[in-house]
Amino acid sequence: MPALKEGSKAPAFKMTTQTGDVVSLKDYAGAPLVLYFYPKDDTPGCTTQACSFRDNVPKFKKSKAAILGVSRDTVDKHVKFANKYDLNFPLAADEDGTVTEKYGVWVEKSLYGKKYMGIERTTFLIDADGKIAKIWNKVKVAGHAEDVLEAVNAL
Repeated sequence: MPALKEGSKAPAFKMTTQTGDVVSLKDYAGAPLVLYFYPKDDTPGCTTQACSFRDNVPKFKKSKAAILGVSRDTVDKHVKFANKYDLNFPLAADEDGTVTEKYGVWVEKSLYGKKYMGIERTTFLIDADGKIAKIWNKVKVAGHAEDVLEAVNAL
């Protein structure tokens, strides 16, 4: 599958969130969507990132933008993670990896010389028409939510 580029159509998806709702790309049509992929619930970087988005939700709402976090964790793990940190946006479970594959974020990683497959922390800003407006690859967590908000406000 060719790598996604800014300006290309966002791949369709359907996933279950921690609230039990099934969400799809179509559900977000007509407003911007911040679709962010993260490696694992309740790990230091992922927690910092989720809490940063949580704290900025009111600012994103002013811009009519929705936030959707995605990992390959189970719905049950998402429930625990969202409850533990009072997350105020949905976390979608891509347990079979279909969506992470479509978005090209399931990649070979390396830690202490060991190679393994995992999610590369990546954020996609999808515009109201379903096109990818901006992509952040290999996201550094510090200041990321603010960078995304700036891009949302520029749409």
